[in-house]
Amino acid sequence: MPISDAEAQVMQVLWERHPRSADDVVAALASSTDWAEPTVKTLLNRLLNKGAIEAARQGRRYLYSPVLTRQAWTAQQSEGFVQRMFGGRVAPLVAHFSERGRLSEADIAELRRLLEEIDDDAR
Repeated sequence: MPISDAEAQVMQVLWERHPRSADDVVAALASSTDWAEPTVKTLLNRLLNKGAIEAARQGRRYLYSPVLTRQAWTAQQSEGFVQRMFGGRVAPLVAHFSERGRLSEADIAELRRLLEEIDDDAR
C-alpha cells in the first residue's frame, strides 16, 4: 500500500508506541512538524482507509494502532526504490554508493559478511 511521506511520519509515531489517541499523535509530532490537529486527523483517517492502522473506541475517543508493520513498510519502500532507480538490481545500487566514496570500511565489511552468508545459504 502506498504511504505518503506525511503518513509515514504518523506511522513512525504509532510504531514507536501504540495505541495512541489522536491528541497523543498530535503531541508526538509537534516537535518535528507544524501540523495542526485537523491535519493529523486527516492523515489518521487516510491511514485508516488504507488499512495501515486500526482504531478502537475508548469512551469518547479512538485509540490508533498500526496494522502495517515497520518491517513490511521498509521492505515495500526499499524494493520500490531499487526497482525505480536501478531496475530491480542491487549491484548497481552498491556500485552507485561505492563510486561516490559513500561506503565506509564498516559498510564494506558488512557487505562481505552478507555475501558470505548468501553464498553459504545457496550451497
